[in-house]
Order: sequence, then structure tokens, then C-alpha cells
Amino acid sequence: MNYPLNADVHCTDGRYGRSTYIILNPTAEKVTHLVVKDRKSPRSERLLPAKWIKEATTELILVNGTKNEVRTLDLFDQTDFVQRDVPHYAADPKLTLIWPRTVSAKRIVSDRHRHFPNCDLAVRLGTQVRATDGRIGEVNEFIVNSDRWQITHIVLREGLPWDKKQVSIPVSEIERIEEKTVYLKINKQAVKNLPATSIRR
Repeated sequence: MNYPLNADVHCTDGRYGRSTYIILNPTAEKVTHLVVKDRKSPRSERLLPAKWIKEATTELILVNGTKNEVRTLDLFDQTDFVQRDVPHYAADPKLTLIWPRTVSAKRIVSDRHRHFPNCDLAVRLGTQVRATDGRIGEVNEFIVNSDRWQITHIVLREGLPWDKKQVSIPVSEIERIEEKTVYLKINKQAVKNLPATSIRR
């Protein structure tokens, strides 16, 4: 099954939005969630468990659930309100002239952070892919075994904007996956020798 990024996401009762990130466990090489953005609330992104996905193609993801059910899932970006020491300027009462000085005061501030298991990574469309001899392209999507949710291939996007190609790279050729970069075990020539198809998205 393809796990595309920036694809339309449809629930059982209509279009929900688009996929923005894939959450994966790099050690187990498994996809755990998709991050989906609500088209009616663009700043709201939810963590959709992989098991909720009924079907997926390169352009469309079908979800086993209604739009309201998806809106009850955990937010990808969460905001906590915490008390912190915040510096600010104040006048020194011992001086006849007003002289600014920095003092510390307790304030309630917002702390925005991404919410997903610590062992997992969030990979987005366009994450760079590096061969052993340099950058080779960008992540376009993942291909996953839907029974075990294990990654079998990454789909690499390469080429010029008017002549882009996509290449499926077996997970056995991946050295490691980090949030901003996927590192391969093979060089650029070995990647170019893999079968390529034109991108029609």
C-alpha cells in the first residue's frame, strides 16, 4: 500500500483534508501514524493511526472513519500553558532617574510542541535523500506492507522540475532514517540504475 504525502484524505462521509507527515518508527521500520490536515481548519493537524487507513493510492487516502471521528484524535501540534521566569525591563527604585534594568517575573506562557512517541520520527514530503556520495532527491511517499505496517520501499523523487522521475528504493538499501534526511547504503549511480517512472501528480 502506498502512503503518499500531500495527498487528499477522504473519510466515509467526505473529504477531510490532506496528508502532511508520516510518523514512523525507524528501528522497527514501521509506519505508526499519518498526520492529516483539516481543510476546514488548516492549522489543525491530527495523528491518524495507520490501522485507520482503508486504502491509499499516490493521490488519495481512504479512511475508515467519519470526519468527526478524525477530529477527536490527538493533535500533532499541541500547546501547553506553563509558568516560567520571563525577563523584562523595570525601573530601579533606588535611582532618581528611571534606569532600565532586567528583572525576572513569573508569567504564564504558551509552549507549542509536536506530540508523538519519542522513539518515532515525523517525515514530510520533500525530506532529502542522500546516497553515499551525496544528495540524490526527495521523499515522495512510502510503500508499506498493510498487514504488518512495515515499510518495504521509499519512493524517491528526482530530476528537474519539468522532468521529474520517481524511483522505488527497497528498505534494505536504507542505512538510516532521520527527521530531515534519509541515508542510503548505495551511491547515486546505483539509484539511477533502478527502474524509474514519470510523476503525473
